[in-house]
Amino acid sequence: MELVTQAGQKVSILGLAGQQQMDASCVEVAFESTINYFFFYNLESKNFLDGLKLLLATKREQALVATGSESRDINYLRRYLDSLRHRLNVDGVDVFFVEYVSPSDDMNQVQAILDELRDWKDSRLIRYVGATTHNRPIALELIEHGQCDVLMHRYNMAHRKAEDDVLPVAQKADIPVVAFTCTRWGSLLQGYPNWQGEPPTAADCYRYVLRNPAVHLALTAPKTRQQLEENLSVLHAPPLSSQEVAQWHSYGDLVYGTGQDAFDTQWV
Repeated sequence: MELVTQAGQKVSILGLAGQQQMDASCVEVAFESTINYFFFYNLESKNFLDGLKLLLATKREQALVATGSESRDINYLRRYLDSLRHRLNVDGVDVFFVEYVSPSDDMNQVQAILDELRDWKDSRLIRYVGATTHNRPIALELIEHGQCDVLMHRYNMAHRKAEDDVLPVAQKADIPVVAFTCTRWGSLLQGYPNWQGEPPTAADCYRYVLRNPAVHLALTAPKTRQQLEENLSVLHAPPLSSQEVAQWHSYGDLVYGTGQDAFDTQWV
């Protein structure tokens, strides 16, 4: 399955994720640079949503709008969908994710939400049913039972075990993967005391995850226009060499070893 816009354009390999500190001009800059996937967690990212609304007023069919919720309350999800449709002045969104499915979830609740999202899809309120998780066994279950059209999954230089199972299974099932936490919440950019070389740039982190054929796009969430323009270099960068891959594997192993809790080191 390909993620495509309403106009049939293939999704860009980099997607812009909204955050509260983001510069208002980032949406336009991203779109003009060929990014067509725009994701937000909630309606609190005012500048991002203002920019997105302005873009959608004339380019709705050329943009993929994605969002979701951690809520397991179907009535809340319905209110949220209505609110965002009003906020952006659109009939619906392209991707809606049931977010952060975890081992603590009641899977019957999750199943009810996925069923609700399929009803929304049938009603053309959304185009793709999505799910996000940091947990590999849950990701595999979602894929193998055909529960989602799109999977958003943690994947970066430090968290690589998805390469062994989740990503190959998703590719075989023809379910596109959106990679997030590509910089491991920024920690991959900070360097490491025992690392002799330069730490990776954000663009290096995106190049790393995009080398996997199961990953259709990587999310980036810059705070400033300058950060965005630096990250956009990945759109024209060559694939990583085998030497670079080995280098970032070594670096990722060091950073992974500093994980302090199960979220860092068990939900991989």
